[in-house]
Amino acid sequence: MFHIRAVSAAIVASIGIGLAWAPVSMAQTAAPDAVASTPKEVKKAQSKAARAKKNAELKDLEKNGYHPGGDQQNYPQNIQEAQRKVDAEKAAKGKAASAP
Repeated sequence: MFHIRAVSAAIVASIGIGLAWAPVSMAQTAAPDAVASTPKEVKKAQSKAARAKKNAELKDLEKNGYHPGGDQQNYPQNIQEAQRKVDAEKAAKGKAASAP
C-alpha cells in the first residue's frame, strides 16, 4: 500500500513539475512575430512583404523620372528609361540589376 502511494505521489510531482516548466519552455521557443500560426496569417505576412517590395520598386522608379499619373503618351519609353536608371544605380552600388 505504501509503495502505491509513493508511486502516485511521484507521478503527481512529475506532472506538477512538467506543468510548471511548460510555459517557460514554450515562451522561449518562438517570438510573437516570428512565427505565423495560421495559414491566413502566413498569407497576410507574405502579401505585406510583397506589397512593401513593390512600393519600394515604384518609389525607385518615381525617383528616376517615372510618373504613373503623368503623360501616358510615352508610357513604355518612360518606364523603361526609369528602369534603366534604377538598374544603373544598383549596378553602381554592386547589386544585381533587375530583369526588364
